[in-house]
Amino acid sequence: MSSEDLENYETEAELALYREYRDVVGLFRYVVETERRFYLANKVDLQVRSAGSDIYFEVTMADAWVWDVYRSARLVKNVRVVTFRDVNVEELDHDDAMPDIRQLRGGR
Repeated sequence: MSSEDLENYETEAELALYREYRDVVGLFRYVVETERRFYLANKVDLQVRSAGSDIYFEVTMADAWVWDVYRSARLVKNVRVVTFRDVNVEELDHDDAMPDIRQLRGGR
């Protein structure tokens, strides 16, 4: 497989994932972004925790969809993320236009 074939495959996979996102975004209430993943979820609980002088975040989500091009099953019943990095939680307003995933992911 050439590098061009691989690049075309990855481009097609990202496009298919974006189409899936577009199809399911209306089913979810929240957008959650961590340093490693992007999620859509209907229930989100964000807790700030401390361990000594360190602060970390524990995010629990229910009824979630995971933005991951290499994951075959993106719908997840429960998700728990523990991170020392920033977590962004936004409530979707379905009266507005669908958020553009490229803006949410910082143009990636």
